Amino acid sequence: MRRQSLALSLIVLLLVAGGGWWWKARSADGRSGAVTADGAPAPARGASGAGGTQLVGVVTAQRRDVPVTVEASGTVTPINQVDIRAQTTSTVRDVLVRDGQTVAKGQPLFRFDERADRANLDKARAQLARDKASLADLQRQYERAKDLLAQKFVAQSAVDTALANLEAGRSLVDGDAAAVQSATVALSYNEIRAPFGGRAGAVNAWPGSLVQASATGSPLVNIVQIDPIAISFNLPETELAPVLDAMRPAEGAKAAALEVQAMLPTIEGGPARKDSRGGKPVDAVARGRLSFVDNLVDATTGTIKLKAEFENGAQKLWPGQYLRVRMTLRSLPGVVVIPQAAIILRGSDRQVYVVGPDKTAQLKPVKLRYTFGEMAVVDGVDAGAMVVLDGKQNLRPGTPLRTQPAAVDPAAAVRLAAASAAAGGGASATDVAAP
Repeated sequence: MRRQSLALSLIVLLLVAGGGWWWKARSADGRSGAVTADGAPAPARGASGAGGTQLVGVVTAQRRDVPVTVEASGTVTPINQVDIRAQTTSTVRDVLVRDGQTVAKGQPLFRFDERADRANLDKARAQLARDKASLADLQRQYERAKDLLAQKFVAQSAVDTALANLEAGRSLVDGDAAAVQSATVALSYNEIRAPFGGRAGAVNAWPGSLVQASATGSPLVNIVQIDPIAISFNLPETELAPVLDAMRPAEGAKAAALEVQAMLPTIEGGPARKDSRGGKPVDAVARGRLSFVDNLVDATTGTIKLKAEFENGAQKLWPGQYLRVRMTLRSLPGVVVIPQAAIILRGSDRQVYVVGPDKTAQLKPVKLRYTFGEMAVVDGVDAGAMVVLDGKQNLRPGTPLRTQPAAVDPAAAVRLAAASAAAGGGASATDVAAP
């Protein structure tokens, strides 16, 4: 009985070993058949149609002018801002500005109780008038002394004394005039005017409030200039040379400031928002000019500070606002544009599949020149060529193809269209539609 069990176990082991050998050989045959003669992977099962034809999604390579840009995050900064403070100790008489009011340059904001300062001015003027009268008398005494000296009725010392008194009187009048001017300045501190046009913040003084000349504490009000306005942003130091090159005018041309675009916040991510006052569409991009490049690179962060100035009559930009900015450095004229997703990376090489005249896959090497959004500027592909975007992983050179429009990501298409409109000539989502 034991011998029969042993024989049965041996037979089972032999069957298992034989089955394993057969499966291994079959798998090896399958793997060897999955590699083409040039080492490229064969099409996956079910990926091809009748006769091994592959179905792929394609886009058309477009020729266009593409702007070269740099982007950064920036903060809206007033060109002018000031904390309004009292320059005298007094009591507030009139508050002529409201919270959030738009004020013009020179517009009165506050008036203080000026009675004491006006009395001091009147006193100084009276003193000046009295000393002027004394000066006139001293002038007459001096002239009389000179006449008497000529007739030898007085000594020279009498003339010298009269001249000294006259000069002292003149100095006294000059001092009185300075006192009048000082009192006039002190009186002027009782009325505060806007140093420039802008928008007032919260008012922190009311009629009857006691104010004092102080550089600390809460200001009476803060004013910021709204139009024009600036955006400050930082760029990596590696971008400094391209910016300076772009600022340098061509030979014989006039220097022109670089255009800077600010991406405005939109409603629900749309390309435009509605003006609450009139219900009209508002441009989602504000356009300005580069106005300042700092003279030092920050050694800690490796960045350089720049500013751009914007017209802001519509008040689309607000102080302290955080925005993305884009600066156009130059333009690449007549270049070929394809989606970045169509590029195949093989080591350091970049390649794309295009549909040949015989409807077969052709592998073309390309040189990447510039990327923007979802798109790439390349050399090595002709404008109008059908570039494979979907299904390229199943191809090898010479594979028969059936084409259909590629499935373009809608979100990417929207972003690309917005970038194109903002750049004023960049590629748009509609430009990568399949033929």
